[in-house]
Amino acid sequence: MPEFNYARGRIGESLQFITGEIKEFESDYAGKKFNNYQEDKKLQKLMDRTVENILTALIEVCGTVLVQEGIGVENYGEALALCSKLLGLSPGEQECLSKLAVQRNRLAHRYLNFRWQAIKTYVDSKDIILKIIESILKREREKV
Repeated sequence: MPEFNYARGRIGESLQFITGEIKEFESDYAGKKFNNYQEDKKLQKLMDRTVENILTALIEVCGTVLVQEGIGVENYGEALALCSKLLGLSPGEQECLSKLAVQRNRLAHRYLNFRWQAIKTYVDSKDIILKIIESILKREREKV
């Protein structure tokens, strides 16, 4: 089962990346308001890319967890929802995480009218994101 050893290492690396990006967002962008975002194109790009990185890596980690369990999914939202269900998060938390896939797509595909909404949704969902990260870390520690 070398793929699982690879996946386990990949999960750890990805979680470190996510937590680093979250720390960057908190230190550099969390206090920014819509008018700051709207007036500064460079700030827009940095905030958009940081949140996109967080959500993309979270989707990757959830997909890897599901593959380890032999669970297939059809889309990113389903990956987030099923992983959070597997880890014991509430139905409301599962739904919230599932909706983050739409926000990731809005940033990745540069839907200009929805980028601030994606940033705001990330900020509003940060506690649930941290909860699933902690659940995945706990799961990985228990495997060792």
